[in-house]
Amino acid sequence: MSQAPHYRRVLLKLSGEALMGQREYGLDSETVAAIARDIGDVVGMGVQVCVVIGGGNIFRGVSGASMGMDRAQADYMGMLATVMNALAMQNALERLNVTTRVQSAIPMASVCEPYIRRRAERHMEKGRVVIFGAGTGNPFFTTDTAAALRAAEMGCDALLKGTQVDGVYSADPRKVPDATRYDRLTYRDVLAEDLQVMDAAAISLSRENRLPIIVFNIHASGAFAQVMRGEGRFTRIIEEE
Repeated sequence: MSQAPHYRRVLLKLSGEALMGQREYGLDSETVAAIARDIGDVVGMGVQVCVVIGGGNIFRGVSGASMGMDRAQADYMGMLATVMNALAMQNALERLNVTTRVQSAIPMASVCEPYIRRRAERHMEKGRVVIFGAGTGNPFFTTDTAAALRAAEMGCDALLKGTQVDGVYSADPRKVPDATRYDRLTYRDVLAEDLQVMDAAAISLSRENRLPIIVFNIHASGAFAQVMRGEGRFTRIIEEE
């Protein structure tokens, strides 16, 4: 008998780069499908799931600003990229018969719903996956901050950050082979040691709302479901006891 999930409702944060696979930009259909299968497995466990996806595989506002673009304009372009990723993930999930809704912080009624907190909660109560697009709807905020904000608004039990590695390290283990891996950290540790997990605003918002952050490898098949059962390899970021 499989172990019951530890969480009732969670938000999964993915970077846009997580959808690229081996490509240099854009979307890799096999990678998107694999992540969708893992999300579907967790929904099948009875967990209510919402998702925030970055847009860095298409356009990054910070990169645009560094090339001389107005920062606010570049950030709006990045928000539109996140909606494109949200629609792609919606398509992949619905091919698996997982009912999904996309809600955008920037209204675009022809392609998705506007973000309405109570409607999003109702969707999840009915077992639908809700994908939040367009970040917070404001420039100068990252999708990490949007993820922490939406997780708090939705009353999630945990914020899961799906990354390229199996937890938080003292440095990028792909570049520094002897980097230290952490099983558990506090929000203070992350901020004090400047660990590049999420931006400081997202960490602070999670801390204020006592929202655990769990970092795991999104590309390890079945890892999302394992984390839900408290198994596998991951790093847990919580308040000091």
